Amino acid sequence: MEYRSILNSDVKVSNICLGTMTFGSSPHGVVTYQCPSQSDEDKAHSILNRFAELGGNYIDTADRYSFGNAESILGKWLGKQSREKFVIASKVGLPSDPNHPLEAGLSRRRITECIDRSLERLRTNYLDIYQMHLWSKETPIEESLLAMNDLVRCGKVKSIGSSNLCGWQLQKIVDVCHFMGLSKLATLQQQYNLLCRHSELEVFPVCEKEGISILPWSPLKGGYLTGKFKRGANVSSDGSRVGFVARNESRALESTPAWSKMSGNDSYWKLIDLMRNIAENHDKTIAQVAIRWLLQKDVTSVVIGATSVSQLESNVGAATGWALTESEMSELNEESTITVAYPYKRLL
Repeated sequence: MEYRSILNSDVKVSNICLGTMTFGSSPHGVVTYQCPSQSDEDKAHSILNRFAELGGNYIDTADRYSFGNAESILGKWLGKQSREKFVIASKVGLPSDPNHPLEAGLSRRRITECIDRSLERLRTNYLDIYQMHLWSKETPIEESLLAMNDLVRCGKVKSIGSSNLCGWQLQKIVDVCHFMGLSKLATLQQQYNLLCRHSELEVFPVCEKEGISILPWSPLKGGYLTGKFKRGANVSSDGSRVGFVARNESRALESTPAWSKMSGNDSYWKLIDLMRNIAENHDKTIAQVAIRWLLQKDVTSVVIGATSVSQLESNVGAATGWALTESEMSELNEESTITVAYPYKRLL
């Protein structure tokens, strides 16, 4: 893999980041997100081993993933490694216990409790990046940022980040950090892919202006950008995430829409046809084209998930050694363009 710097820091991360949302099972019997197949500890450790062998040094997790089990699985593996060789990121903010009403949000109490739990599960005494998982409507952002800043001051956290923000929220965080003299936001994890580009309108211009590294998640849109689905197919019988959502449409999220909304979308199928042609030109997969498109945007590292070593190896094949041409990038940009109204048209 290639290595890129987290902006305004000396930290270099692999341009592919391994996400751990598919590690472990929920202790509460609750299906987290839409993952139909989770990796047990042995499989997760084999994926982590191969990721490291391929040059990966950046691993992302959250206390929400399998309600803490993902962190525990990663921690058992990390405890056998040279800690300083890896950049470890986790998140706080989403409910980490569905049966406990206080186990959610970004209050000072919760942030200071959750960091200690995460560090214990991860078997480390610091996180390279600690991220607010989402905006909290209940807690003043000043309280959250003061708590995160204290974690930096006492050495439990090296840098802070956030995820899943809109433009005004990100700018608010930047301004509060500036005027209160707090640690700057270093990273933003945001859903970004060929089917989700709205962050280009407001969020990413803030990142560019303020020196915040962009870390796209869901590069394959929950599986829709792999090219393995056919128009009119019955996907509800397969074991994919798309198939899981097709069987359980109440579990559909914006990151993995219901099959009924995508199967008849002509724009989606035109995009897949274009990606297939480009993939054949490079002897690559459609998924690799989707990830490569992101890597040639102004991003630092692309967060991928993997449920097997072979899937990991295939997707990491987008990392280096080839590139989409300028013409191919233009075609993909044009085919995936978003429809916008005033005043956003003035920004494009």
